[in-house]
Amino acid sequence: MKRISHIFIPIFICFITISVAAQSAPIVDEDTGDPINLIDENNLKQGFWKIFGRMRKTKGYEPNQVIEQGNYENSRKQGFWTKFFPSGKTKSEIEYKNSRPNGSYKTYFENGQVQEEGSWKNNRNMDDFKRYYENGQVSQEFAFNTSGKRDGVQTYFYENGQIMIEADIESGKEKFVKEFYEDGSIKAEKSFINGKIDLANTKVYKPKTPIKDRDAEELKKAPIEIVKVDKTENVNTGTFTGDGEHKMYNANRQISKDGLFHAYRLMDGKWYIYNNDGILTQIKQFKEGRYIGDSPLPKN
Repeated sequence: MKRISHIFIPIFICFITISVAAQSAPIVDEDTGDPINLIDENNLKQGFWKIFGRMRKTKGYEPNQVIEQGNYENSRKQGFWTKFFPSGKTKSEIEYKNSRPNGSYKTYFENGQVQEEGSWKNNRNMDDFKRYYENGQVSQEFAFNTSGKRDGVQTYFYENGQIMIEADIESGKEKFVKEFYEDGSIKAEKSFINGKIDLANTKVYKPKTPIKDRDAEELKKAPIEIVKVDKTENVNTGTFTGDGEHKMYNANRQISKDGLFHAYRLMDGKWYIYNNDGILTQIKQFKEGRYIGDSPLPKN
């Protein structure tokens, strides 16, 4: 039986950026008229900085567009830094201490809805955490202890607001889990001993109402997303000709795509997405070449 919890790696960590080449002269802020992007006599960045497209090779930004902005103290990020989408809308607000995320943070969808919010310290989440669907509905609601482990009641929600999973976790290990169908009826009750499922005390229930797959009209509303195999990927066994059922692996030998392919494009199956540190952050599900939602991340 599959475990429902997973290693949580926050989306915002992907937004951490490297330092920018120093400017030879201060710039005047067009909004306030104040000097910005100052460098002291020791060649250290000080005060309020705006990082423009011309200062960093970031795809999608014009030379005069602001990529991110915030304060430096001796070339170290301090306090809140705001990052922007190429559209100019806010992408993230992250609190830093000595150039490391430390404190509260928020990330956003481009429509302005909050995507994720929580607190971060010592490379781990602390206290309360929430992740949202793009419609503003809560997707996940977790609590972390001072060691960065999930502790207490952890809740997953369907996009309609109904509870999907309610897990009682102690120091990162499940004690008891209740799963629900989308209509609110109970799906399963699972007991755990030292984080391992106790099958003798696990109950699974049939749905009260039949579960329908997406009909043709509903599927048409799902966004088309072309996901093709790239040259760094390969199959574990056999020969890949671009068609048929295959499991693909990336250059780090991690599973990258699993499902039915046509003309090297993933049509039905899962796309596994990793951050720059090789950590799995998202599993996208596809049907008939359309993105239909995410699968829960596995627990390591």
